[in-house]
Amino acid sequence: MCMILLIGKVHWQNTWEELRKVENKEKKKKKLGLTTQIFIALALGAIVGIVLNYLVPDSDFKQNVIINGVLYVVGQGFIRLMQMLVVPLVLTSLVCGSMSIGDTKKLGAVGVRTLCFYIATTAVAITVALCIGNLINPGIGLDMNAVQQSTSTAGSVASNSADKLSLAETILNIIPTNIFNGLSEASMLQVIFFALVLGVILAKLGDSADTVSSLFSQGNDIMMEMTMMVMSVAPVGVFCLIAKTFSTIGFNAFIPLLKYMLSVFIALGVQAFVVYMSFLKVCTGLNPIKFIRKFFPVMAFAFSTSTSNATIPLSIETLDKKIGVSRRISSFTIPLGATINMDGTSIMQGVAVVFVAQAFGIQLHMMDYITVIGTATLASIGTAGIPSVGLITLTMVFNSVGLPVEGIALIMGIDRILDMTRTAVNITGDAVCTTIVANQNKALDKEKYNNMDLIKAK
Repeated sequence: MCMILLIGKVHWQNTWEELRKVENKEKKKKKLGLTTQIFIALALGAIVGIVLNYLVPDSDFKQNVIINGVLYVVGQGFIRLMQMLVVPLVLTSLVCGSMSIGDTKKLGAVGVRTLCFYIATTAVAITVALCIGNLINPGIGLDMNAVQQSTSTAGSVASNSADKLSLAETILNIIPTNIFNGLSEASMLQVIFFALVLGVILAKLGDSADTVSSLFSQGNDIMMEMTMMVMSVAPVGVFCLIAKTFSTIGFNAFIPLLKYMLSVFIALGVQAFVVYMSFLKVCTGLNPIKFIRKFFPVMAFAFSTSTSNATIPLSIETLDKKIGVSRRISSFTIPLGATINMDGTSIMQGVAVVFVAQAFGIQLHMMDYITVIGTATLASIGTAGIPSVGLITLTMVFNSVGLPVEGIALIMGIDRILDMTRTAVNITGDAVCTTIVANQNKALDKEKYNNMDLIKAK
């Protein structure tokens, strides 16, 4: 009898444990993702801000305790956390990125051609974004001076002072005379230059500098983890920033946001279907339509996952079986592209620069745009690795031309949709580059490329 009771007890304990495991799994499934939380925070912040603007009577409590008290302190606290990450994150990421780039010497001409293509298309991408941004003018009609006058003034001063520098002085300022001053003053172009040189040297020295290489690799892991921690509180920060913004400007922010999204989508479309396909046609003579039809499933997969790294195996497989690219080429160019070729992110950053500058009434000049192109191009090397890191490096791009980082809160909530699209653009650029390089190295099977019966191949 006791044995039966004992067995029954054990049985019910096991059953109970299984039920708890199932319950925990269900809870995990039901837990909202970070991007969903940010989007909800954006919507709730807009609603609360509009209610405060139109329905709550003006009073000292409303202005000093709610808007300029809780909302301001929490929102600005989140902004400061993002700013805290910029310099160490960019330094460690770029050192690690350039260390991997240093290995391209082993592949000779393939590595050089690939690297040049990636840098060139990124520069073209940011240029396209700036042009379309200035054509559509997404930030006009949104008066952010009412939200942060002091920051706008500071940004204007910084922008104007930057414009006074000659081209020669701007180029020379990229090279730091004292890297510690560059780090303390957040002179990002200097930090980027130093990090790239240091990474290449570490790659060249190899095992003899293993201790220093490990230090930066571990530092990069630490900064990635810290970034994830900061981004975990992003919904709260976005809510407060957006609520404060809409409590001041009301409905005026909706149309500019839609124009911003439209500008980014148009720029991404131009990059994917005009710039990339033009490169493909000119450099190989191949039919771009055939490439798009065969590679479209990979683009759709990248859109759904929002990560270039997850798409690497499918890209290599599709390029091999459907397009005819040798795995000897694609196994190098595709992973490298997933690391440093961030054209979609650069486009978002270019449009965001125009959007925020117009929203704050800051006049950007030709030298400012040149600085943005250079900064965003170099920063693209360090933007891979974790979700939303493009928003972190956007802070660096803003700082390079004196733009207030408060504007990032406006675009953070809708960035998920844009992130999905720009990931598809990123991996398309990687594949086009791979096809071009393979053709130049006689590692492309053109018969397989032109065989449209392979579209449905698995």
